[in-house]
Amino acid sequence: MGRSIAILLAAFGLAASLVSAPAQASSESPILSRILSSGELRVGMSGGQPPLNFKSKSGALMGLEVDLANALAGIMNLELKIVEKPFSELLGALAGGEVDLVISGLTITPERNTKFAFVGPYYLSGKSILTRSTSLAQADEAADLDQAGLKLAALEGSTSQQFVQSRLPKASLVTTPNYDEAVKLLLADEVDAVVADREIVTLTAFLHPKEGLATLREPLTIEPIGIATPAGDVLLVNYLRNAMGALEASGFMSAVRARWLERSDWLQQLP
Repeated sequence: MGRSIAILLAAFGLAASLVSAPAQASSESPILSRILSSGELRVGMSGGQPPLNFKSKSGALMGLEVDLANALAGIMNLELKIVEKPFSELLGALAGGEVDLVISGLTITPERNTKFAFVGPYYLSGKSILTRSTSLAQADEAADLDQAGLKLAALEGSTSQQFVQSRLPKASLVTTPNYDEAVKLLLADEVDAVVADREIVTLTAFLHPKEGLATLREPLTIEPIGIATPAGDVLLVNYLRNAMGALEASGFMSAVRARWLERSDWLQQLP
C-alpha cells in the first residue's frame, strides 16, 4: 500500500477500536471464531480484474480490493492470505471453506444471496461492452444488442454471462476464464464485443489506443459490488458491516476509490 493509505490506516485506530474482534472464540460464531483462532484471513480473488485486483509488472497483487483486504485484516489483527482462483471458482472455494471471504468484483444478486451473505456495497458498477463497432457502441439499452448473429464474450460464472443469457438471448455467447482471453478474442475479430463491468472495458480501451475500441456512453445496469461471506454466521456479517462502516466513516474507502477509480498513475504498474 502507498504511504497515504498507511497514514489513513494509522488514523483509523480510534474507529477500529469500535469494531475490534472478540477476545474469545464463540460457538455462536463458528466461522469468525475459526478465523480468529487461525490468526489468518483468507480472501479469494481472481487476480485479473483491474483496477479492483491485478498483478503488477513485478507480480505483486494490487488494486482497490487488495487495499480493502489489507485494511480488514489489519483492523482484525490478522495476517492476510490472498488466495487466487479463476473467477468462476471463487464462490465454490468459499462454500468449501477454502477461503473466508471473496472480494473480487462480485455483484450482489438475489441468486447469490440465497447461498452466501454479502456485506457492502463498497462501490457501484454497471454492465457495458467493449467493441470495435461504432453502431454497437451507440446502444442505449440491452434490446439494442439483442441481435441474431452477434457474438459476445463474457467472463465465465459472472453476472455478465447471466446478463447475456437472460437479456440478449438472440446473441451467441462465448465464455472465457478471464478478461484477457475475452479481449484476445475481440482483437482477433472472433467476437463482436466483450460484455463486462464499466471499469474493465473503459480501462481496456485506454490500454489499446490503436485498436479502435469503443464502449457505451452509459452502463446498461446498476450493479452493487460487495464482500461475499459464508452463510450461517450472523456475527461475522455483523462484524464486517461495522468494520466497513468505520472504514467509510474514516474516509479510508473514499481515498481508496479515488486512488483506483479516479487517478491514472497506477497504470504504469500494469504489465
